[in-house]
Amino acid sequence: MPKIRTRKAVAKRVKKTGSGKLKRMREFSGCHHIREKKSPKRTRKFRKTALVSDADEKMIRRCVPGL
Repeated sequence: MPKIRTRKAVAKRVKKTGSGKLKRMREFSGCHHIREKKSPKRTRKFRKTALVSDADEKMIRRCVPGL
């Protein structure tokens, strides 16, 4: 039986926390595009990390077997 290959694009975007949850970056590209109309508070939030939702977690764990 062949090994399950890791989806490298997904693996680079997700990290595992100490408790086993998955952490991701927020949409950083949205921070720069047409920035005039976005409030400073809104652009600051793009820098922080967020937890992956339960609905997406199953799909991501299938793409990255090591997580």
